[in-house]
Amino acid sequence: MKKILGLSIIASSILVASEIGIQEEMIGVNISDVKSNEIKSADLAEALTKNVPSVSLVRRSGIANDIILRGAKKDNINILLDDAKIYGACPNRMDPATSHVLTNNIESVEVLEGPYDVENFGTLSGKVTVNTLEPKEGFNGDINLNAGSFGYKKASINLNGGNDKIKFLISASTETSDQYEDGNGNDFYEQQVANGVPASSLYANPNEEAYEKKTLLTKIIANVDDSSEIKLSYTANRSDNVLYPNTPMDAKYDDSNIYTVGYTKRDLGSFSEELNIDYYYSNVDHPMDTELRDFTANPAATGYMTNHMKSSMWGTKIKNAFEVSDALVTIGLDTSVRNWKGEKYMTSIAGMQMPSSVSLPSTDTDNKAIFSTYEKSYGNLNVEVGARYDYIDIDTVNSAKTDRDYNYLSGYVFTTYQTSKNTKLFGGLGKSSRVPDARELYYGAANNDLEEVKNYELDLGIEQKFGMSKIKIKTFYSILEDYIYNTNPAASIFQNTNAKIYGAEISGLSMLTDSISIDYGMAYLRGTKDTDLNGDKDLAEIPPLKGSFGINYDIRNHSLRAEIQGSDSWSNYDENADEQRLGGYAVTNLKYVNKQIKNTTLTFGVDNVFDKTYASTNTYQDIVYIGSGTTQLVNDPGRYMYVNVKYSF
Repeated sequence: MKKILGLSIIASSILVASEIGIQEEMIGVNISDVKSNEIKSADLAEALTKNVPSVSLVRRSGIANDIILRGAKKDNINILLDDAKIYGACPNRMDPATSHVLTNNIESVEVLEGPYDVENFGTLSGKVTVNTLEPKEGFNGDINLNAGSFGYKKASINLNGGNDKIKFLISASTETSDQYEDGNGNDFYEQQVANGVPASSLYANPNEEAYEKKTLLTKIIANVDDSSEIKLSYTANRSDNVLYPNTPMDAKYDDSNIYTVGYTKRDLGSFSEELNIDYYYSNVDHPMDTELRDFTANPAATGYMTNHMKSSMWGTKIKNAFEVSDALVTIGLDTSVRNWKGEKYMTSIAGMQMPSSVSLPSTDTDNKAIFSTYEKSYGNLNVEVGARYDYIDIDTVNSAKTDRDYNYLSGYVFTTYQTSKNTKLFGGLGKSSRVPDARELYYGAANNDLEEVKNYELDLGIEQKFGMSKIKIKTFYSILEDYIYNTNPAASIFQNTNAKIYGAEISGLSMLTDSISIDYGMAYLRGTKDTDLNGDKDLAEIPPLKGSFGINYDIRNHSLRAEIQGSDSWSNYDENADEQRLGGYAVTNLKYVNKQIKNTTLTFGVDNVFDKTYASTNTYQDIVYIGSGTTQLVNDPGRYMYVNVKYSF
């Protein structure tokens, strides 16, 4: 498994540039066959954290966790699901974009680091492109059954069918889990008690199930003729009673839908090698409440609170690629409208809903843009240039709040130079922007006057091959102008400040023998504010040194992997934003795959073998937590054992 992956990476790396942009090849990471390899958990955030050195996990629950990419989070990174955009509805990040598609429905994930994307709205510091499963010809599929520690149970089925004219895919899954236990043996409720959470915020039922989740993916590809095709897809996510033990509320449910329609036409003539027209629509319905908490422990309580948030977005993109003097030129139009709104209300102890109030007035973010890229090779030198112009209107229905409009130019230049057969140098310089979202502008009583964030970034690196080994070293320096920072969580006050994030990353792969390979990765970040905002120059949510080392043994129908995932302690953090010092950690994970039985794959694994107690995520008060200090922390899972059986047909 890993042996094949390692050989394919080394043997095909020079061909990748013909399939994706050169910047994605050099400063991006491609995670392939996610459906088969990431079976321990359906949480995409966990899979990304394990596979990409520059990605760190934001642990909030047993599922639906968030990510940080090179110190960037939320709208500062762009998440695309089959080239569609979806924004979570929760202002407290209970439903990040990565939570609306599960690993069993994913073919591959491409992570692009930096501002080197002009085709999509809002790529400030990076982009994560999730590619779901594609239909196959014939009739085939698989059934997966998964069980793990802490009562985890999952079942999924995937069916493909069709011919060279039309193909279809249906994939569905269901999963549930109890509260996981940390290395001390404490589940969510016991961690709340140990941290002194107020009685009214404790779970009324200490044995409450952690979550229940169901998904559906359907896709149809029809070949109109030899040079054109139509693609339709629908993705549904249904999550119920997702527990968030270190915040005041839980997700009552989280329902989302993503619809996409795409048309591709090739070889139209000398001015169109490929024309793409794409449309998508997504929506999220997310009420969060205190119903599962022991709210009656508060003598003044008259019931429980609900904050019902909704988000939707539609977008259209037209893109045309053609050749001019041995250069590939792409031009396109991109437009989208994002809506976000919310209301709060009380439900009495007797079950009667009280009158509601607006938590976030209905707000539309309307974007229109034109973009273009230019790619050409000059001998051993490859050059890619991109530019994009955006015009954005942000309109809210609340007349007491200020509508805003923004316009800006983004662009980049990225080059690679093959100095020898085994050595490649690369570098890029780019500028990108993103506008404030509705929460940052208008949530609650806020009416914040915010500029768009600008990222000016320089990237440099080298890729070196040694026989059957490859190492890549990357560095970057990012200047963030008008960076949006939360300075008063209770009043939802955001303000602009200037900041810098810089760092380095090393990753590599080596085949030691025909059966044994090793892989490794390490990333270091540092982030500072230019001014003493709230009395601290450290930038929040900048993870410390993170690293991984894995060894793989593959022989015939057996594969074994042992890995260590670790992090240094948090020594640089924004204490005045309620971040705190966290200890470093190193956890050992084991995984064994057996394919001896025809059409059947058996997988056994143990994560955190030595049952370490640790917390990977700090407590920046951009999120509303319970209390302050250590009462906000939630530890990561302790020892976790799992087994998966897949039958293919």
